[in-house]
Amino acid sequence: MSDALRLTWRQFRLERRLFWRNPSAAFFNMGLPLLFLAFFGAIFHGDQKQLNVIVPGIAGMCVLSATFTALAHNMVALRELGVLKRMRGTPLPPGAYLGGLAAHAIVNTVVQVAIVLIAGKVLFDVNGLKEPVELVVFLALGVVCFASLGVAFSHVIPNAESAPAYVNAVFLPVIFISGVFYDSNDAPGFLRQIAEILPLTHLIDGLSGAMVTGAGLSDHGGALAVLAVWTVFGIVFAIRGFSWEARRS
Repeated sequence: MSDALRLTWRQFRLERRLFWRNPSAAFFNMGLPLLFLAFFGAIFHGDQKQLNVIVPGIAGMCVLSATFTALAHNMVALRELGVLKRMRGTPLPPGAYLGGLAAHAIVNTVVQVAIVLIAGKVLFDVNGLKEPVELVVFLALGVVCFASLGVAFSHVIPNAESAPAYVNAVFLPVIFISGVFYDSNDAPGFLRQIAEILPLTHLIDGLSGAMVTGAGLSDHGGALAVLAVWTVFGIVFAIRGFSWEARRS
């Protein structure tokens, strides 16, 4: 067990170095959600009702960006460049390699959400720790849910060149429909119906309860159930479609 943890830790450290050596990836996964927070925070400065919507919405977007978006991009690139195939042939256990990738995504999520919590408190008067237990539960479930969906979605992307188009075709509509920048209850009826299906809507609802209203887990049982269903879906298809081999080979 100690050897497996040590190898996972070494792979995690490598992933951190590679991440910061790629400025475009670092910006999209770390900087973009925070720029949205600064931008919309400036627009709605003084409107506490809107700020109470924006802060948990951006926190939910951070989870989506650091897990679903990052893993969908990375898994396609690693697969098509033959990295996964080569790693499969090394003495490094597959669990240690994949564990390092997962830990990297988790750390990115934690860092981004922590920045949102601090900025929300200092700049926007949003106390993000009203229900810390609910916050941790929803973040943990959100990370597992969107990470598994990101890996599952990578299976349908044919090559690394098309990955940005595929991922953005999902990422951008989801953040606008799910109420990242506005209260989804104020959206037209057909958009509300779509939003109720999407997991990000329910993650934001849970985060809003933890960060703004102070509602407990018992008040968001439906949101937990929807996230759990999407998590099971993501895990099943992430495992079923996973391949160490590049498709073009």
